[in-house]
Amino acid sequence: MFGSLKIAMVAILITGIGAAGMYVMKLRSDNAILKVNQIKLESAVADQKQFIENQQKDFEEILEANKKMNVLINALQKDLDDLDKRFNKKGRDIGKHAIQKTKAIERIINKGSIAATRCIEIAGGAPLTEQEKTATKKSEINRECPSIANPSYVPYQE
Repeated sequence: MFGSLKIAMVAILITGIGAAGMYVMKLRSDNAILKVNQIKLESAVADQKQFIENQQKDFEEILEANKKMNVLINALQKDLDDLDKRFNKKGRDIGKHAIQKTKAIERIINKGSIAATRCIEIAGGAPLTEQEKTATKKSEINRECPSIANPSYVPYQE
């Protein structure tokens, strides 16, 4: 009886040591898996930070482009208002004038069309010519859109 009790105690002790060893092995494998997961997580966090920084930079560029576009739109609106004042000055009827002075109106419209086409090119991103940049006299400017075509021109205020 005393012998069988010793054998049972030794068996329990060996089983406990084996179970503890297996538990330690399992902890080591779990630890290795957790280290790999931690590395992946840190990599994903770094990627997300880079992505967020890129988005913020793109957002700032979009805001800057939007500001430039608003300035351009305001300048074009001012030019459109000035053009409207020229055509509707003192109850003028352009159709009646076109019938009476066909050649003169044709020349004026053609010249205005060329100037308006240049305005569209500039608004679309075309660079200004040296002549457009340095124009300061009323006779030198593009009358259809002086605010964007002739940055050096300062109109006389009546």
